[in-house]
Amino acid sequence: MEFVHKSVLLYETVNSLNIKPDGIYVDGTVGGAGHSLEIAKRLTTGHLYAFDRDPDAVAVATERLSGFNATVIMSNFDEMDSRLAEIGVNKVDGIMLDLGVSSYQLDTAGRGFSYHKTAPLDMRMSQKGLSAKDVINEYSKEDLTRIFRDFGEEKFSYRIAEAILRARKVKTIETTTELAEIIAESVPASYRREGHPARKCFQAVRIEVNGELDSLAVALDKAFELLNKDGILSVITFHSLEDRIVKQKFKEFCTGCTCPPDIPICVCGKTPRGELVNRKPITATSEELENNQRSRSAKLRVIKKL
Repeated sequence: MEFVHKSVLLYETVNSLNIKPDGIYVDGTVGGAGHSLEIAKRLTTGHLYAFDRDPDAVAVATERLSGFNATVIMSNFDEMDSRLAEIGVNKVDGIMLDLGVSSYQLDTAGRGFSYHKTAPLDMRMSQKGLSAKDVINEYSKEDLTRIFRDFGEEKFSYRIAEAILRARKVKTIETTTELAEIIAESVPASYRREGHPARKCFQAVRIEVNGELDSLAVALDKAFELLNKDGILSVITFHSLEDRIVKQKFKEFCTGCTCPPDIPICVCGKTPRGELVNRKPITATSEELENNQRSRSAKLRVIKKL
């Protein structure tokens, strides 16, 4: 299958980086190289370093960025500082992260990300390690309830976890559609009419399998440290959990004095390290919303390092 992926908020994100032709930039989630290609086109003597843990994405991005000043590295974005240090890069002018799952991963049935297509339960972005099948068939009822509740914000998390445990006593749950059917049958009919009942649980399992929220918090700290003065960090989120982490981290970077309010003079000496470029997140235009459904939930937050 061809690696097809429509980049969300393409020009808004690349423009936010204020690309300098001789600058050093990082795309921490290269995917199909949509954003990376637009960045690379704007460079002359500068260089782009693009990261992804998905071997399919790395192969495609390497091909699409050939001929440009770009290097593609197979690694998760939370390792960008050490991987860049290995090749002598310690500071950069801009970093972007396009979080979540790509259209290619969703549309490739065999990857197991979609509840619409029958495939082995997988969901591993790196194609190695803990799989969705492991989570669904080996986690306790309490742990399944926790991830559905915390990572999927699913109000029927306990009922769904109970249904999974009953089903796996009969046989191992092997496929995406098996799991989706178990979820659908465990929730009220009225809830099923609100949208596909498996959506939140599939999101939760994907986050658990790939450690997405843990790696995001680490990556944001490392990315901000990598920036030169006036460097830009631009992050696209797709659900409230990751957006909350980005929002809180950006607030932390922008916070100065943390002394108690009853102390008349600052003694902590802390000053803001960053400045929000946009007070509110940037969202898709009506034109993009018509052409790319995935852009509906996208939010772009941008911060400048002081």
